[in-house]
Amino acid sequence: MVDNKNLNQSIIKAFILLDAFTNDKKEWGVRELANKTGYNKSTVYRLLSTLVSLNVIHQNENEKYRLGSKLFELGNRVSLYQSLITVTNQPIKNVALEIQETVLLGALKEQQVFYLNKADSLQGLKISTSIGSYQPIHATASGKLLLAFSSVNTQENYLKNNSLTAFTQNTITKKNELKSKLQIIKNQKYALDLEEFELGLICIAIPIFNKKGNAIASISASGPSSRFRLENVQNYISILQKGAHSIENSLQDFDSL
Repeated sequence: MVDNKNLNQSIIKAFILLDAFTNDKKEWGVRELANKTGYNKSTVYRLLSTLVSLNVIHQNENEKYRLGSKLFELGNRVSLYQSLITVTNQPIKNVALEIQETVLLGALKEQQVFYLNKADSLQGLKISTSIGSYQPIHATASGKLLLAFSSVNTQENYLKNNSLTAFTQNTITKKNELKSKLQIIKNQKYALDLEEFELGLICIAIPIFNKKGNAIASISASGPSSRFRLENVQNYISILQKGAHSIENSLQDFDSL
């Protein structure tokens, strides 16, 4: 745990100011920011002046402030997916260690599930799914879960434009059945893949939410059907939730991945 006495309070205050600039509120005056943050006007003015000198903040002709070019420059030096891997590595490793199954982090992309990170099981079973790979939405726990938490338009567009290919005899291939399943998944806040994509493989997935309450990713555990027991679902969920909550702290400002 970091000792708060070792933290630079001016830097913390500067980032609190920066966090106030959003798509809905792109410009701020000194008085407005002081009211927003609770800092006095002289502190806000001093911080803004410093940030302006570094091109982090830009002052307009109307004497209001907006984000400057330096943040854009710094942001473009960072690979989004590499950053995601960095901040999610330890949480999913912790889950894999406790749940003793392979853990995956996924998101919706191009009407498929895109896997962003992975922690292998210590039980010897290696799941073929790799970081950067895609799998079908309708046959996977993560896919069904993320579609269930998507907008009605996203769901209808998916159902309209995709055929539900059978991968095993357990795959959902009827669109009305999938639509009904999505409502159940959203209500229970988890999804199962009961050998629907690969025989002998079971998967359970739960959502990762941003601060707006939108599901932007999934965390899932996959293992052999021989080890999976339906009566243990709540135990699996509680372990996955530990990882989800840890990841949410890092991704709360993301609208999508």
